[in-house]
Amino acid sequence: MLRNLGWIVMGTESKKKTPILNKIDNIVALSVKRFFRKSSLPYWMILLLDSFIVLFSGICTYGLFHVTMPFWLVVGSWCCYLLLFWVGFRCTHCYSGVIRYSSFVDLLRVAGANFIGGILVFLSRLIPGIGNYLIVPTWQELITVLFVAITLMCAMRVMVKYVYDRWMIGNSLQKVFIYGVKEGGVAIAKSLRSEVSHYVVAGFVSDDPNDYQHRLMGTKIYPNNNHLVAKMRQKGVKVLMISPLKTDAFRNNLDMVDALTKANIRLLVYGEQEWNKTTGISHAQLKDVDIEDLLPRNPIEVDLEAIGQTLANKCILITGAAGSIGSEIVRQVAQFNPSQLVLIDQAETPLHDIRLMMKNRFEQLSVLTLTASICHKGHMEAVFKQYRPEYVFHAAAYKHVPMMEDNPVEAIYNNVSGTRIIADLAVKYGAKKFVMVSTDKAVNPTNVMGCSKRICEMYCQSLNKAIKEGKVKGCTQFVTTRFGNVLGSNGSVIPLFKEQIKAGGPVTVTHKDIIRYFMLIPEACRLVLQAGTMGQGGEIFVFDMGQPVRIYELAQRMIALSGATDVQIKVTGLRDGEKLYEELLNKEENTVESDHPKIKLAKVRELEYGEVCDQIDKLVQIADTTFNDMDIVRQMKVLVPEFKSKHSKFEELDK
Repeated sequence: MLRNLGWIVMGTESKKKTPILNKIDNIVALSVKRFFRKSSLPYWMILLLDSFIVLFSGICTYGLFHVTMPFWLVVGSWCCYLLLFWVGFRCTHCYSGVIRYSSFVDLLRVAGANFIGGILVFLSRLIPGIGNYLIVPTWQELITVLFVAITLMCAMRVMVKYVYDRWMIGNSLQKVFIYGVKEGGVAIAKSLRSEVSHYVVAGFVSDDPNDYQHRLMGTKIYPNNNHLVAKMRQKGVKVLMISPLKTDAFRNNLDMVDALTKANIRLLVYGEQEWNKTTGISHAQLKDVDIEDLLPRNPIEVDLEAIGQTLANKCILITGAAGSIGSEIVRQVAQFNPSQLVLIDQAETPLHDIRLMMKNRFEQLSVLTLTASICHKGHMEAVFKQYRPEYVFHAAAYKHVPMMEDNPVEAIYNNVSGTRIIADLAVKYGAKKFVMVSTDKAVNPTNVMGCSKRICEMYCQSLNKAIKEGKVKGCTQFVTTRFGNVLGSNGSVIPLFKEQIKAGGPVTVTHKDIIRYFMLIPEACRLVLQAGTMGQGGEIFVFDMGQPVRIYELAQRMIALSGATDVQIKVTGLRDGEKLYEELLNKEENTVESDHPKIKLAKVRELEYGEVCDQIDKLVQIADTTFNDMDIVRQMKVLVPEFKSKHSKFEELDK
């Protein structure tokens, strides 16, 4: 109010306060802060204030209608009637709230209390002889008293709340804009007003042009356009809260994301718990946006009921159970109450972490955590023989491209030979389904790791074909799932960037134009489970990874989100075996739709089991005897003709 008065005095052009008004404003603010630093008013004081308002309303009303009536008779009468109003106060507890946090519900309680008191006063007219001692108000006079009393009591609460908001929290709380004007945005605004928070709503943001001329909860709605950042700066707003109903629209609007992050606008999104109209929302569930929240993608839904029916009360074996993908498969499978979980990984410490997690979260399940290598055939056969798993999820693999480029022998041992051992044992001991986790790097491979995974795909497909044709005795159905990078996996780019930013940089990017497909680990694993239940054997399922992400731009956004201003990006050059972009399908392959919109079926050339086995036997023999990298990769190129090395010492083999 004083600020606006200062603007009027100085004129609307400058909008600056005079020094005198500025000093008065500071004195008032200091006084208000000192007052509100104390605890809330005791209920008896609020009751006293409300009682005074009732007396004041009654006295003023009779002063208006009956100028000549004795003053003390009026005061005495309304002191008696006040006892009846106390009944209304007691019924609604309108005096027990904290005035500075008053809401519309509190105002309704005030009105209800006064109406109860008014009705009791009006009924008191029925008491015989009451007119001999007290003045008896007419219904017109009583309505006037109620109107004045309700108005003053509500005005007192609104004024206290306004003063508190204006001087106590107006400068100490952060102003925020809320992106979204439907149920989600309104729920956030209500939570900020009803709970003790550090924020105050300064405006809403909408994509609909029809909303721009309206107000929501008394606050203006602003358009989501190129002037949004400038408007936020003008209003002193440094925080944007995103409605849970607008998260998909926000993450797919990269121009908006970049503009806000470059302007150092803090972005808050709704947390992990799913929002719905029944449970509502709390500002405490809002969290700072992370880079995972900004990657353009659409929500992925799977048929959990069908997955649950398939896996419930079954013995399930998971290899690579301590890895990024394997551990998430463990968590998701455990929800369906399998009869037995057999978890295999050669990394002792991560597997121990999984063991503790299972004990804490799924104590009722029977779980075997086995520290072992899938290449140890005798050990693996003992496990299959004892537990006879019905479903096998094979996630064990060496996956780092530069490491396998330097160690082709281990790529053959672990990825190729290990997969062959587990697949053969699954057939021998009657597993119903074998689901192999592959990679987009298996398509037109340019590195040893990708080629080794393509060989695994070829073996599983040819073995499935041989079973169907009766050449191999068994009932196992082999399904392959192929997808790109998963966010947060061990050694992936996002955790690396976070560490580099934390250390002050530089953030290293191998090439300015390199792009990658990304998916969240839980999303990828849900699709793995879905593909495993829908596959009939022999399929290679390709996941819809959404839009590719340019890694250089990803690094820029992560730096902006961190708030760092002096972290540089350094281009280091492509690593051995790395290519600028990953493919999900071979050029000679095509896809057909499946029952799930996010899963497609790749049609690849069919291979004969005997031929694949002969070539793999030669490959393993070379790895076992010569340990010569060139000889190993030469044989890999025979088995996978489309394998063309890039940025690698093995390029000379392609000449």
